[in-house]
Order: sequence, then C-alpha cells, then structure tokens
Amino acid sequence: MSDFFMGYKGKAQEILKKYNVRVWSEAKIDTTRGTFQGIVLPRSENDDAYHIVLKLITGYNVGIAVETIQNMVGNGYKKANYKIPEREFPVSKDKKNIKLFGTGGTIASRLDYRTGAVIPAFSPGELYGAVPELADICNLSTDKLFAVFSENMGPAQYKVLAKAIGDEIKRGIDGIVIGHGTDTMHHTAAALSFMVQNPPVPIVLVGSQRSSDRPSSDAALNLIHATKTAADSDIAEVMVCMFGSTSDEYGLLHRGTRVRKMHSSYRSAFRTIGDIPIAKVNRDEIVPLRHDYKHRRKDRDVLVTPVFEERISLIYYYPNMNPDIIESIIDMRYKGIVISGTGLGHINKPLYPAIKRAAEKGVAVYMTVQTLWGYVNMFVYDTGRDLMSIGIIPAENMLPEVAYIKLGWALGQTSDLEKVKEIMLTPICDDITEREPYNGYLVYQGGIPEVEEFIKNFHK
Repeated sequence: MSDFFMGYKGKAQEILKKYNVRVWSEAKIDTTRGTFQGIVLPRSENDDAYHIVLKLITGYNVGIAVETIQNMVGNGYKKANYKIPEREFPVSKDKKNIKLFGTGGTIASRLDYRTGAVIPAFSPGELYGAVPELADICNLSTDKLFAVFSENMGPAQYKVLAKAIGDEIKRGIDGIVIGHGTDTMHHTAAALSFMVQNPPVPIVLVGSQRSSDRPSSDAALNLIHATKTAADSDIAEVMVCMFGSTSDEYGLLHRGTRVRKMHSSYRSAFRTIGDIPIAKVNRDEIVPLRHDYKHRRKDRDVLVTPVFEERISLIYYYPNMNPDIIESIIDMRYKGIVISGTGLGHINKPLYPAIKRAAEKGVAVYMTVQTLWGYVNMFVYDTGRDLMSIGIIPAENMLPEVAYIKLGWALGQTSDLEKVKEIMLTPICDDITEREPYNGYLVYQGGIPEVEEFIKNFHK
C-alpha cells in the first residue's frame, strides 16, 4: 500500500483511501472552492498531512486542503517519468570549448516528488537532453565540483572553484560557466572576482529562480544565455547572467563585484547596484551596455589567489544595538568586522568603546552602508569623524557582502593591517568606483504618475 500513498499520511491518506484514489492517478476533485483536475503527485516525507497535491494540465502544482474536498474520482494510473532524457552531446571543430562547473542549484534538474528534493541533471548528455540548443552554441564538457545548496557555499568551495577555473584556463578552455544556487551567487561572484583576476576568457555564474519542472522556469534560457556569453562574448570578466526582465526577453550580464540578489522569487531578481550592467544577452546576440570591460585574450595568463580568512564577520547595524555583540566577536578572536551602517556610515555611541577595543586588539574594522546605493562618507557629521578616530575605515561604495568577501580574502594574504587596508581600498573589478552614474540608482515606485505612464506605454 505504500506505493498507493507515497508520502501521504494522516487525513490526506484517509481521504485517498475513502475515494480509492492512488498517487499518480488522474483525478477530478470537487471542493468548496471549485473543481480541479490533474495528476495526484507524491508528497515529500516531511510535508503535512492536510493537503492533496495535483499537477494541473498547465504544468503547475496546486495543494488542495483536505477539509475542502467534497468528492474525488480517479481516472486511471499514469506514473510520470521525470528523468531527463540523455543524448550524446555533439562535438564540432567549429565551435568553442566551454567548461560547465556544477556546484548545485536547479539549472537543469528534475523534482523528486518522494523527498521534495531537486535532482540535478548535469552530464553533457543530460544537459543536451534538457536543453538541446546548447549544441548549437558550443562543445560542452562538465565537472560536478559540489552538490550543495547555495547557503552552504563558503570559503572552502570558493578556493576549490578558483583553482579549478585557473587549471581550465591554463589547459586552453574558451570560456567557463558555473551553475550555482541563486541565494548566495553574488557572494561567490565577488569571491571569484578577487581570487581569479585578469582572466583571458569569460567566467559566467548562472542559476535559476524556478526549478526545471515548472512551466515558468528560467533555467533553460539562463543556461543558454550564459553558455552563449562564455562562447561568443568578448567580455573576459567574472559575471552573473540572469533574467533582465520578468519575461523571456533577454538576460543581463552583471559585474561580479556590483551585483546583488534583490528579490526572493522574481526571475529578474539580480540587479547591478550603483552602476549599470555590462551587457544584454539573448539567443542571438550580446549587446554591450558599456565599453570599459576587460576583453578576451588569446594568452593563458591568469592570477589565481585562492585564500580566505574565515574569522571575519558582517554586522548589520540596527538602533539600540548593544556592544556585547562586538565584544563577543573580539573575545572569539575574530580578525575582521564589516559593518553595514546607517546613512553615510553611522552606528550608535554605546558601540564606540567596543569598536575602540577591537581596533586596539588588531581587528580590522570597515564601514559600508546599508542603503546599498551610495558612498560611505564619514567626514560629514561628527559621528563619522569620531568613528574614524577610534579605528573604523570607510569602504567607499563597496557593497556590504563584497566588503565582507574582500576582507576575508585580504586577511587570507596578510595580517599586516596596513597591507590589508591597501588591498581593501585598491579598486578591483569595480568593487569601488569613482562615481555613481546618473542611471546607477533607479528604483521605480509604483503609483507615481510618471512611472505608471512609463510602465503602461513602454514596458511591462
């Protein structure tokens, strides 16, 4: 009977038994909220006991509360096969050779309905079966370095990834794509921007906001855009490639030190902050939006510095923050602190003694702004000047996460705080820019007449 009710328990299993409907049946369910038709899907072993899950004909899944069900009719049994077909990836001498590194995420994947886990499809044959358009772009080889959710990516993975990229470049690869979960992809992009400098080929991080089993998945198109960038682009930098708008129009290429995930679920979640993206990309072309990028080269020279000091912290300041937080970091012998401060880079006065003690103990303390856009400017108010006098160093317009990654990388090279400061305040890959362009800060606010007019007439 376990195959009848895969993952269902309690009241959900009882109602399936009542109407003699099994998992993978095509079912018609009458409820107090209307009638639903679709395939009864298995449930994750950790899911609740109060819902039946249907895959509708549209491809979307819907959960139906058991308490709303009035009648249920099963119409046959059709167990779905969610394995991605595998086909031999064709190779052509006329196409560029691209390496895809896998770290995890849902770029080409299927959903295991028994456990609720996303199972990646990753061999060239699986990727070709899932996204056959890749064969028109390049010769693809793959290497699965990790299989972790992006929240589990960290310095250990950054270092392995940086070394692997360096090795592939020296072997003559034409471009590199990195499949990555989206939640911390901007952290990894920053880490690789510092650890792998002056590469001769494109290095493109890509992910998907929605898994491959969903009709609205962005996985395939993001992978096509990223692979085209790696194969055909003249931009030899670390970039993030994700949807540029909420529809399937184009992707954007964001510089690895100026990008941030800005929405939890939109497909166009990633934004360049304090600047503009490097380029637009679609299936047919790559259109630069700026021309100050580093260009592809034929040499194999690249500077790989895979180091990171893990005993650093990123602190988001909030009103009434108490000094014991800073004190505990000092007592635990952390070597660096990045503060995401208010306004131009401010924190409250009760924290001053703890900050002073941190500086006296040799802890590197840097200030960024939680506004994200704009610069730290600690010369305007007495607060800023006082904070600098007790040891805080302004980090210009580095994003807080980028400053955190850079400080770990800097302290991984030296414990000399003057050398650390030199590394931190020397711009690398535009982590610090001379100015924010006029169109580097655009936040559209709905409801305002001119914005509504723009959305109505020009773009939705």
